[in-house]
Amino acid sequence: MKQNSITKFVVFLVLASMVLAACASAAATVAPAPAAPVAEEAAPAADSPTAAPTAEPLSGTISISGAFALYPMMTVWADEFTKLNPGVQFDVQGGGAGKGMTDTIAGAVDIGMISRSIKEEESSQGIFWVSVTKDAVFPIVAEGNPVLETLKTTGISAETFGKIFITGEFTTWGQVVGDPSITDEIHVYTRSDSAGAAEMWAKFSGGKVQDDLKGIALNGEPALVEQVLKDPLGIGYANLNSVYDLTTGQPVPGIVAPYIDVNANGAVDASEKLDDLATVVKAVADGVYPSPPARFENLATKGKPEGVVLAFINWILTDGQAFTDQAGYVPLTGAQQQESLDKLK
Repeated sequence: MKQNSITKFVVFLVLASMVLAACASAAATVAPAPAAPVAEEAAPAADSPTAAPTAEPLSGTISISGAFALYPMMTVWADEFTKLNPGVQFDVQGGGAGKGMTDTIAGAVDIGMISRSIKEEESSQGIFWVSVTKDAVFPIVAEGNPVLETLKTTGISAETFGKIFITGEFTTWGQVVGDPSITDEIHVYTRSDSAGAAEMWAKFSGGKVQDDLKGIALNGEPALVEQVLKDPLGIGYANLNSVYDLTTGQPVPGIVAPYIDVNANGAVDASEKLDDLATVVKAVADGVYPSPPARFENLATKGKPEGVVLAFINWILTDGQAFTDQAGYVPLTGAQQQESLDKLK
């Protein structure tokens, strides 16, 4: 038994040696597969979206008050900006340019809508402003006016408007059209609230400030338009968006904007016939419609704007200009845009 065990052990050693030799030979003749290289992490390209930190989304509430003239345009801008920046909300209120300026100076709102030039005393109180669009103020009468057909051929000159609104010299519609047989009284309506439209109309009519205007004073443009609408003997003034319907492009039903005899020749020339919104906007843009009462619409802030307010005003002066036409306003020219943008830098 001992001999057999020794024999088996020897056989085992021989077989193990043969196996080891075969493995060594295979290792010598078969080249090992190359190891896969470890890829280095690629640096993002300079223009890759991940190359720079993503800007924080805009958020917050922007409060705005002021001119009825700019209110319709501002609501469009606010809606479009919120679509792009859902984190930004707006509180937009009318009330007149005077209210907008008072609120801005007091810090009660972020932005004031001002439909007139900014006064020196307002700038001295820290008011910063930029122009953002143009529009105009128009005379208005009712469709039932007794001399309307005559006015369609003669128009009304700035001098005549002065005798109606500033001096009060003309008190009948017969005096307006040069027919003493017409004795219907003129009912003059104006604004009691501080308004850019009133200031522009006063300056056009030969005055200097809103207080130079005579007439029955009403609070706010909607009230003035409504009063003229129901008074065939009335005359007043209103902003473009209160006179022309944005949907139809025609004057608001019941309201007529009598032609202005710009060159005071006693007749309505072709360039003075402004019957629809498209013609009006072009006349204001081209400077055919007199200025005043055409004017720039301005945004005022207490000091130079920052943060989300600055971003909003910058957007108004760039992409936001595309919405002015559809809202019945006149976009700034390229030079005017750049002038406002440069002020914001």
